Amino acid sequence: MLRNLYAKWMFDWETRLTTRDTNRRIRPLEWGFDWLADWIDSLPDARRIPIQQDMASKEPARMEAAMLAVNDSILAYSDRFYGYNPPTDFRLEERHPQLFPTNVRPETLREDARLKRLAAEGRLPPAQFLRFTSPIRTPYPENNQVNARWYPAPAEKQAGKPRQAMIVLPQWNADAFSHNALCSIFNHFGISALRLSNPFHDIRRPAELERSDYAVSANIGRTIATNRQAVVDIRSCLDWLEMQGYEQFGILGTSLGSCYAFIASAHDPRLRVHVFNHAATWFGDVAWTGQSTRHIHAAFEQAGLTQARLRALWSGISPMVYMDLFAGTAPIRQQEADAPVAWPRKRSRMIYAPYDLTFLPEFSLQVIEQFKLHDLDFDVKVLPCGHYTTGEFPFKYIDGWYMGSFVYTAFKRLAREGSGSTSPPQMEYVALSA
Repeated sequence: MLRNLYAKWMFDWETRLTTRDTNRRIRPLEWGFDWLADWIDSLPDARRIPIQQDMASKEPARMEAAMLAVNDSILAYSDRFYGYNPPTDFRLEERHPQLFPTNVRPETLREDARLKRLAAEGRLPPAQFLRFTSPIRTPYPENNQVNARWYPAPAEKQAGKPRQAMIVLPQWNADAFSHNALCSIFNHFGISALRLSNPFHDIRRPAELERSDYAVSANIGRTIATNRQAVVDIRSCLDWLEMQGYEQFGILGTSLGSCYAFIASAHDPRLRVHVFNHAATWFGDVAWTGQSTRHIHAAFEQAGLTQARLRALWSGISPMVYMDLFAGTAPIRQQEADAPVAWPRKRSRMIYAPYDLTFLPEFSLQVIEQFKLHDLDFDVKVLPCGHYTTGEFPFKYIDGWYMGSFVYTAFKRLAREGSGSTSPPQMEYVALSA
């Protein structure tokens, strides 16, 4: 009985948190082929021509068939889809940090105003940000400039071991301060950190938006393109870290960030330490069933789609299809030929919440089952809360302990094993041959 009362209390709390923002908008279904035009144009004729013919028909069934074929092409050539030409304009920028809120709640707006006032008065210390042009371009110049707050560990704490760094990706609609405290914790362990702004988030968010709606939306192609950009931005950050002399790398992703982190690691052997803070197998299943994506579900339902069809339409950005790559049991294609890559052993921690109404627990359990089937080196921690309540007292401190303690231990083990840097396969974005 107490368990049932606790569950009811938690579900009520979770629901209050997911419904307090009033600026979610139901936007109509869009196929978004224009966001994937460069990819479609690069495909072999046998794949490209049928896609373009179905696109040109403007018939809903054929448009859906074309998007399914696009996803098939991503799965067939995922190394190319998530490949890139490394950026050449890396730079460190110093500025006062800003909040970039994604809601209009009074307490959030007050905090935003306070930070701006402190900056104007010279009482807010400036911070360093890694900036560079994303190898994946979008129609929004502000989004194309990658932003990652830089937390270098003190030199004395890095002494006597390989130089180690974490890339940290917060959740969907995170403000610019989310997860910053974790980076400071990593610094105490002698681990540097880049807190990466996801595409269309905080400083990368177009002025027309209050929320980071373009990252996940009823525009199918744009959501796929955003995932691609996020993965490539992660890998580009690894390039910069290597240029700074770092040797061992990890990644931490929360919610949407965990999806980006998983796919990046599946395509890049440099990532050895992983924290997946709320994870799921299929991108479409989360969007269809999640409480925080009700507005997106509504748009798809109005267009006559089903959960199974949406799962297929977003299969190319779903962690489930890259399990073999992540585990190192599938070949990575290098240039024109298939060739296996020596995939180093990865260590992961999975964190999920049984009262999660956004990433339903069944989806996290499916990830855990897949990790077991692939004999991966991982462990699992369970938070006694839900998705949004993870950010509330006392659960945020439990979650922080689970993440921080694992990263510390995993990197300590990695240091004993020696340098863990593995140069990535050369996966430049080139046209595919027929």
